[in-house]
Amino acid sequence: MNTTRIETDRLLLRKFENNDMDALYLLLKDKEVNTFLPWFPVKNIEETKAFYQKRFADKKYHFAICLKEENYPIGYIKADAGDAYDFGYALRKEFWHNGIVTEAAGALIELLKKEHIPYITATHDKNNPRSGGVMKNIGMRYCYSYEEQWQPKDFLVTFRMYQFNFDGQDDWVYQKYWETSDTHFIEKNV
Repeated sequence: MNTTRIETDRLLLRKFENNDMDALYLLLKDKEVNTFLPWFPVKNIEETKAFYQKRFADKKYHFAICLKEENYPIGYIKADAGDAYDFGYALRKEFWHNGIVTEAAGALIELLKKEHIPYITATHDKNNPRSGGVMKNIGMRYCYSYEEQWQPKDFLVTFRMYQFNFDGQDDWVYQKYWETSDTHFIEKNV
């Protein structure tokens, strides 16, 4: 599997390129898309380029999500290489509710398994249950909830932490968020 280009039935996952800044700007400027993401919407192309440099450039598992026939980014999907292997995604709202993130996630997960990444984690604001639905659809399981004063937006959020273990250690849970939050708990019926 090529780690710079992954194809699914409908999608092409590839690295962002310099000529993708207008597409990335469309995604990052949208207030609704960015409501539950840990940054404010960008205001211009310069901020988009700075975001790209900080968050996407030279990151091994960060991909633009493109429809195959257009090869134009409509979102992104990523897994960080740090100890949490934090999984995340965003999609332009006109493409929501079509299974695109679920399809892209399946392809990324296959790559991560082949590269012997042991697990991924992901969190979502409890007020964004649709994101939790995506996590469940791709095989992640809810582990616990915790509160965090979310920065830079500076308000209190209850996050739900999900995990997907690829290494056979099904009962092992990433504990860092639990341990660093004074308020943590396990919700029933999540």
